[in-house]
Amino acid sequence: MTTFDARPQASSATRPPSWLSSALMDGYAHDGDAIFPFHEFSAFEPGCVAMARRFVGHTLGSWGAERAAFDTTLVVSELVTNAMRHGGGALQLRLLRHGPEVACVVTDYSPAPPSPAGADVFAEYGRGLRLVEALCAAWGWVVPGGPRKLVWAVLAP
Repeated sequence: MTTFDARPQASSATRPPSWLSSALMDGYAHDGDAIFPFHEFSAFEPGCVAMARRFVGHTLGSWGAERAAFDTTLVVSELVTNAMRHGGGALQLRLLRHGPEVACVVTDYSPAPPSPAGADVFAEYGRGLRLVEALCAAWGWVVPGGPRKLVWAVLAP
């Protein structure tokens, strides 16, 4: 059973768009879908963020979507970093495209919802999800059951 966490932490959206929702529920690759599994040894290492960035650049280049690379790379960096710091490690990165939209989905090992930090200008950390919210048309999370969650973000041109 799949549940959607509708708490207000994800203020831009709490449910994925229908095209993304169906892809998340399927769980397998479609056209315009690329999956990068993080290996167990790298799920907690800072180097996995760099691997994710390279995967984004390569994938968007192969799709002819280079114009979306900067924002997508930034969003993926934030989502993977959050998975490492707060989600028990990054399990998988999935990029999907639907027309001009690109979705980033990061799976981690925790069912706990992401929570944007307050606006403390002196804090060293805590602005990542606010940045994701500013760059994306929508973002949120899905808890498909078990000890994991999928945090998704959709970038539109």
